[in-house]
Amino acid sequence: MLNVLSQHHLVRGLIMRISIVSALLASVFMINTAQADVIHSERSLYTNILVEDDGDLRCLKFNVKSNNTRQSCFLKSQPKQLVFNYTKLLLTGLLVNPEPKRILIIGLGGGTMSNTLHDLLPTSLIDNVEIDESVIKVARQYFDFLENDQIKTYSQDGRVFVKRALLKKQEYDWIILDAFNGDYIPEHLMTQEFLLEIKSLLSANGILTANTFSSSQLYKYESATYKAVFGDFYQVSNQNNNNRIILALNKGLASSTVLQTEKNAQLATALLSFGVDVNMLYRNMRSTATQQDWSNDSTILTDQFAPANLLNLDN
Repeated sequence: MLNVLSQHHLVRGLIMRISIVSALLASVFMINTAQADVIHSERSLYTNILVEDDGDLRCLKFNVKSNNTRQSCFLKSQPKQLVFNYTKLLLTGLLVNPEPKRILIIGLGGGTMSNTLHDLLPTSLIDNVEIDESVIKVARQYFDFLENDQIKTYSQDGRVFVKRALLKKQEYDWIILDAFNGDYIPEHLMTQEFLLEIKSLLSANGILTANTFSSSQLYKYESATYKAVFGDFYQVSNQNNNNRIILALNKGLASSTVLQTEKNAQLATALLSFGVDVNMLYRNMRSTATQQDWSNDSTILTDQFAPANLLNLDN
């Protein structure tokens, strides 16, 4: 047991360390802010939106307290080059389903993924869903977001869009979940009920790719929820960042253990122009059928038991 004096010194030391770390983080933020030129800022109904130019790099950011809130970036001189690692990893979907005809993207950001997929799959239909009209406006004005007869944008809550699409008996060959509110994934887009709706919206050979985090306190809960709905899935991640892509198949991995290989050479060539190495995609794929890193009794997220509740638990 520590005596009172020892506890006092321990607390003082901890406070000093926290103060030093906070000062360092503030200094880093000030430096990064000073280096970037803010070319647009506004307060939308949902968040603070910033567009910053740092030399050739243009980024969309939500909120202003942290430098880790970048939602989308592109190089003005090379707009096809994918900047974020997670956007590259999302393309593992093409290793499983190389010719999706109808694609749904929930969460627009700067429209980078939509533009990339249109370049790769020029005959496919792409529906983008974004709840924040201001984000759509910024994507159009500052990030060269392309819209045409094949690429549509809907300003709706993602879950509302999915429910309406089910009523219309629509289907998608590839659904991409990439919605963030500046802090994390909106809780109603993480639950078992929502994922069941997503699964019902997939075609027979349809796939889902979801951008999540490998370092989140919610990791095991998210993983258990996806497995409860889709069965085993692929996890796609590397050690360069904390993003994790969940790649799930409507028909499960049991009947789809072999990845598509017929068009690998053609796909590899196409992806190189976006700065993506197909071999890197393969190397970062892990099947939960053989490599599950959470316990089987992990709690499943539901509409009644959502992430906001979990944050108040002692994990």
